[in-house]
Amino acid sequence: MDMRRDRKRVVRLFALLIGALLLLAACGGGAATPTAVVEGPEDAVQPTEAVEPTEAVEPTEPAPTDTPEPEETEPAAEEPATPTPEATATAVAEEPTPEGRTWAVDLELVADGFTAPLAIAPVEDGSGRHLVMDQTGLIYVLDGEGQVLDTPFLDVRDRMVTLDEGYDERGLLGLALHPQYADNGRFFVYYSAPLRGEAPQGWDHTSHISEFQVSADDENVADPGSERVLMQVDQPQGNHDGGQIAFGPDGYLYIPLGDGGGANDTGEGHVDDWYDFNDGGNAQVPQNPLGSILRIDVDDEGDEGQPYAIPQDNPFVGDEEALDETWAYGFRNPFRISFDMGGDNELFVGDAGQDRWEEVSIVEAGGNYGWSVKEGTHCFDAANPGQELDECPDQTPDGQPLIDPVIEYLNGNQEGGLGLVVVGGYVYRGSALPNFVGHYFFGDWSTSFGEGDGTLLLALRPDAGDEQAQGEMWPVQEVTIANAEDGRLNEYLLSFGQDSDGELYLLTSETPGPTGQTGKVYKIVHRGAAAELN
Repeated sequence: MDMRRDRKRVVRLFALLIGALLLLAACGGGAATPTAVVEGPEDAVQPTEAVEPTEAVEPTEPAPTDTPEPEETEPAAEEPATPTPEATATAVAEEPTPEGRTWAVDLELVADGFTAPLAIAPVEDGSGRHLVMDQTGLIYVLDGEGQVLDTPFLDVRDRMVTLDEGYDERGLLGLALHPQYADNGRFFVYYSAPLRGEAPQGWDHTSHISEFQVSADDENVADPGSERVLMQVDQPQGNHDGGQIAFGPDGYLYIPLGDGGGANDTGEGHVDDWYDFNDGGNAQVPQNPLGSILRIDVDDEGDEGQPYAIPQDNPFVGDEEALDETWAYGFRNPFRISFDMGGDNELFVGDAGQDRWEEVSIVEAGGNYGWSVKEGTHCFDAANPGQELDECPDQTPDGQPLIDPVIEYLNGNQEGGLGLVVVGGYVYRGSALPNFVGHYFFGDWSTSFGEGDGTLLLALRPDAGDEQAQGEMWPVQEVTIANAEDGRLNEYLLSFGQDSDGELYLLTSETPGPTGQTGKVYKIVHRGAAAELN
């Protein structure tokens, strides 16, 4: 056992060295991480309109050298292996305890055999079913009895780019069921399609946000011919795509988009912004959808037959220097987002950092969240991203503040860093873990590329009555997996999910890229005696 631990430690150290070369500077959101998007600053997001690039600079961040370039060919029309449900016994675990003691939960395996599961969504029709979305382009039904059905709910593999099995941030990245899905059968997906003909030559792919309908004859199968493309965004590079679309409590669809890929918010497809010190970039240009979260009304049509409408309370409606669709901006790669089911229904956004800091923000209308002027709460230098600047602006030239995150931690590229990519999660609103209610579960993808070593984390919401605590960073601590031999996940943490009861799920894989059948869905559970938080 000691020899095995020593060997594992050596493998991790070697993998960290290799991972530092492969990282693309943590190149975008979480495990089975996201990819990139870009449009010219003058162009609104239109379903069919091509986007013109502005003056570009050469990217400074190389792609991994040991993975082949993806071929733009159609994926093989093979029958997918059907993931299998599985349940495991759970061990006694402690809930969060006063500071300095262990926070622990158990994980119960719900289903396995996926490749790279990125989302699990409850079907709100009383059936107890869930949809499980895989990055490879497949969506499965997990029925009310806990069985994964043989026939996929939806297969969009023939509409996507061919994914690089070694590592890829493209794919089927987002799934959101309409709030009235039980009545109208409408759902929405975000996937990486081949580059459309109108796109700038040499760019990487085109992101589609599309609507589908469930089949009229079978509630467990979607109608593949019902696709209606709402929005197309041409992507200059293959990373920083964001992806986890979500309906807010207002009934509108929120769409997170990365900054265009590469490093430093610079390179082909990145535009000049107001901050001359850093050469770039898209995230500080609200006329550009990249590096932003968009908000649209899918229940109405816009002018001239546009397949969605603009909510009139969007913060930049009528502003000639911003897109009407923009809800907030200043993000690097907002791969995982979620709304709190309770409280004030806040929007939490996990934004993947580059070389130094990972962050989670609570996002409000019209907010500017700082990238690439800042990385987390720290001043960012695109010419020397491994070092922090002594000072930088804390607002834009017109006086708009750069909003700091509520959570940050040091990236694994730095000594003492926790991990490589933040994976945004959910505020817990279930009943199984009463002492966790109101606190935020999230995690980190892995400590290295070479071996899956994700981390489950919990951030404690400050006491609303404690004025001194307001505005301070939320305290964060690792959560022990009590029914794992070493208390660690020992897999790549890809994503989180939340069911109708507010209970939470972890989605994982044993490989860093979309290959194999090691993808799993776990439920966070607890059978131990509760302890009180202070």
